[in-house]
Amino acid sequence: MGPGSESPANVIARPVVAGNDKGAQMHIPARTFLTSFLLLALSVTPPEAQQPTTGASASGEVLTNDLVLKMVAAKFGDQIILSKIHTSTCKFDTSIEAILKLREAGVSDTVIQAMVEASARTNAEANDAASKNVPSADPNDPATPHEPGIYWLPKEKREKQMVQLEPSVYSQGKTGGMFASAVTYGIAKAKWKAVVRGGRSNLRISEEKPEFWFYFEVTTHGLSQSGYFFSGASSPNEFILARMSKKSKERELVVGEFGALGSSTGTRSKDVVDFEFKKIAPGIYRVTPNQPLQPGEYCFFYAGANMAMGMTGGKLFDFGVDAAK
Repeated sequence: MGPGSESPANVIARPVVAGNDKGAQMHIPARTFLTSFLLLALSVTPPEAQQPTTGASASGEVLTNDLVLKMVAAKFGDQIILSKIHTSTCKFDTSIEAILKLREAGVSDTVIQAMVEASARTNAEANDAASKNVPSADPNDPATPHEPGIYWLPKEKREKQMVQLEPSVYSQGKTGGMFASAVTYGIAKAKWKAVVRGGRSNLRISEEKPEFWFYFEVTTHGLSQSGYFFSGASSPNEFILARMSKKSKERELVVGEFGALGSSTGTRSKDVVDFEFKKIAPGIYRVTPNQPLQPGEYCFFYAGANMAMGMTGGKLFDFGVDAAK
């Protein structure tokens, strides 16, 4: 076989085209034919079939630290590795120890950063999917966690929706009986009073023994966020239920008494309403008064130092009781 000639295995016989001798054969290299065939196939392939895949790799392959190390060992450039990371399902170990091993193996900072970001995205997507699969707590089921605070659970089924008691700020405590205390040289006691604006609470309850629920933050052992006025409370036992004196435009509560013979802090016993409570779950308590509540104005307040001797800045949870319908 002469130089430049093709072996029989590498040529394809074709019929002679017009102008050649009749019955003659034209020899075309097989490589040239296959290239032409592939180009023809691509020309009829739908455009969408030629699009590069994004997201997870078509083979379902999961990209790991070991595979990245193999690509680095094979001298793949950063751009190729980055493209693989961006178009694959990734499961990287991005702990400090793992990152140190990657760095020692010659993986560039750019690739390591892309691995860390991909790992963060994967974790965020997993957490988001998990949160969507968890059913939300029923806001009217008292046994489920709620925003910290005090709630009233109505007894009537048609109104069985938990109502949160909003805190009210009381103004600076004012004294009562100052004149009597002065003329008796302090023998008669003067009273410190916490005063709340408005003669009636906005929340009205038509039940003699309403049911309340207390929700505390389990982690910080407080009834509300840090900075709240009794963030140290962790049990209903630290609160007092009291009846307030009603005026035309305000309500007040005696929080201390003082005189020449001494002083005392706290609410008067005649204003206090005893209650019982039961722990349902960590941070969740059911509270009910021991005796029927007569129509009037009431409040829960934290029996802390800020209630003593008229200190300002305190808040209380007020509600009103109307005659049962």
